[in-house]
Amino acid sequence: MTASLPPLARWLGAAGLLPFLGLAGGVLAGQAWAPALAAYGATILAFLGAVHWGLALATPEGAGSRATALRLILGVLPALVGWVALLLPLRPGLGLLALAILATAGIESLAARAGLVPRAYLRLRWALSLGAAGCLGLAAVALR
Repeated sequence: MTASLPPLARWLGAAGLLPFLGLAGGVLAGQAWAPALAAYGATILAFLGAVHWGLALATPEGAGSRATALRLILGVLPALVGWVALLLPLRPGLGLLALAILATAGIESLAARAGLVPRAYLRLRWALSLGAAGCLGLAAVALR
C-alpha cells in the first residue's frame, strides 16, 4: 500500500494534538485537567483501533482471513486498554495510555512491513503518537 494521505488527514491529525498539548500544559501548570487528558487519550486510543476495523471491513471477503482477524483484534484491543486506563488512578492511567499509543504504532509498523498499513499513514501516525504519548507521559510525571 503506497497511497498518499489527503492533506486534510495531516491537518486534522495535527489539530488532534492540540487538546493533548493544552490539557498536558494545564496539568503541568498545576490545574486539574488530568481527568480530561485521560478521557481524551482513551478516546484517541479507541479511534486508533477503529482504523483497523475499517481496513478489515474494506478487505475483500476471503482475502487474507488471518490478516483480517488480526486487524479486527487490533481494532478492539486499544478501546479495551483505554477503558482500563480510565479505571486506574490518574498517574498510572496516563502512563498506560502513553504506552498503549506507542505500542499500537509499533504493531502498525510491523503491519506496514507486510503491506497491511499504508506507509504514508504510518509516518503521520508516528509523529502524532510521539506527540500524544509525550504529553500523556509528562502529565503522568507531573502528577503527585
